[in-house]
Amino acid sequence: MKAFTVHKGLAAPMDRANVDTDLIIPKQFLKSIKRTGFGPNLFDELRYLDEGAPGQDCSTRPVNEEFPLNFPRYKGASVLLARENFGCGSSREHAPWALEDYGFRSVIAPSFADIFFNNCFKNGMLPIVLDEKIVDQLFEEMYANEGYELTIDLENQKVVKPNGDEIPFEVDSFRKHCLLNGLDDIGLTLQDADAIRAYEEKRRASAPWLFDAVK
Repeated sequence: MKAFTVHKGLAAPMDRANVDTDLIIPKQFLKSIKRTGFGPNLFDELRYLDEGAPGQDCSTRPVNEEFPLNFPRYKGASVLLARENFGCGSSREHAPWALEDYGFRSVIAPSFADIFFNNCFKNGMLPIVLDEKIVDQLFEEMYANEGYELTIDLENQKVVKPNGDEIPFEVDSFRKHCLLNGLDDIGLTLQDADAIRAYEEKRRASAPWLFDAVK
């Protein structure tokens, strides 16, 4: 998993409340479990004028010119500004996969659905909860200033605006540690690889018949 330390990126809007995971990545794309390749279908129903299908070449599809992520000013955005209850709906882990594959490293919103919030951390993306009035202000400043970039400093737990103003945010210490070090569940387990091998060797010596039965 890619570590998250300090990230500076262009901000883009998802200016609606209760964006569910089916809107983030529609159900027809859930057949794959590769974790990659979902970026072109992020917000598929909003980005395109036709119905998307797995494996389809999105470069030839008719684009919804009114959807913000299709605006030239938001090309290459890596920080998503969202509204309350972002990521509600089904628990599909494909939602953070799609956001990350598109290029987003962080989502800022007044609130998140619990399962989506947890899945973000497990996939190297930082969800940040800020007061609704602060999020409103970020939206206003972003709309008023093309090329609006935010710097997110995880170690010091602050969002830095273009004018230098700092906004503190809270994050669980264990999740912070995992993101800073690029540790997902597998990475955490592998930190104890020596202890696991030692246990297996001890177990093999004390009960060899268990291992002989597994070929």
